[in-house]
Amino acid sequence: MTEGHGYNKFFPVSWEELHRHCKALAWRLLERGPYQGVVAITRGGLVPAAIVARELNVRVIETISCSTYNELERGTKVNILKQADAALPSQGEGWLIVDDLVDTGVTAKAVRQLLPKAHFATIYAKPNGRPMVDTYITEVSQDTWILFPWDQEAVMSKPIVELKKGG
Repeated sequence: MTEGHGYNKFFPVSWEELHRHCKALAWRLLERGPYQGVVAITRGGLVPAAIVARELNVRVIETISCSTYNELERGTKVNILKQADAALPSQGEGWLIVDDLVDTGVTAKAVRQLLPKAHFATIYAKPNGRPMVDTYITEVSQDTWILFPWDQEAVMSKPIVELKKGG
């Protein structure tokens, strides 16, 4: 999945850790609010947006659906599959955009063009995309693949002695 894409490290995130980071983000955002609503960038921003919205007592949640991953050229083009509801202010003023991470900044740039006055927040930020967001919690290196809890399964691990034998 990540071979040939420049990822040398993996950063697995548990459900508990993600929840803790989302609450930390909500604490940072509290002083910048109140917000009229939250816009989640799907799919990765759905869970963080729900947690942040709960912590900030925001009841209105919208989505923008984007796709930037394909087999040949990851992150070079953003396809907006669904825009936020037309009831949003045209510039997004007073609204909060939430995503799980900003990687290259390609998606964030496309969403910022749609809602330039909204406050943009992510849980994780990589150096290339970090300038595109207003608030984030944790910075990770550009060569790190973040393994979110929804992308993981619990499996039996091999004992160390078997790993050392190569079996």
